[in-house]
Amino acid sequence: MSPPDPIADVLKRARTIAVVGLSDNPLRPSFGVSAYMQSHGYRIIPVNPRIKSCLGEKAYASLLDIPEPNISEEDNPEKIDIVNIFRRPEYVEEIVDQAIQSKVSAIWMQEDVIHERAAEKARKAGIFVVMDRCILKEHRARLR
Repeated sequence: MSPPDPIADVLKRARTIAVVGLSDNPLRPSFGVSAYMQSHGYRIIPVNPRIKSCLGEKAYASLLDIPEPNISEEDNPEKIDIVNIFRRPEYVEEIVDQAIQSKVSAIWMQEDVIHERAAEKARKAGIFVVMDRCILKEHRARLR
């Protein structure tokens, strides 16, 4: 019997990923990672006040600007399952506060995005936290 793998569990359950800091520039890591996740069946919601849309999806200025789903079912495709953060650490705490308000179940901080205090705040709110890891690399390693 293999040991529990909470990262694989989150990736298997998730359907919608809000990507904070998603750039519409195809040369940026946030674009490539998000395009990969989208190509593997995840819905991507861009969160960046500087763009109107990305990867065929409407962009929002912040997590709090994303409309709430009309249905409160657990498997609602509009519900945000993961907030993937592509922002510098000094912006993470505000994003985590918004994620807590939005009642997301997981926060993912990409490689080099580290903020222990914000991670602890999220964990205390019952949110699963992954920090300083690339969601693409973890998906490839676990679910390919």
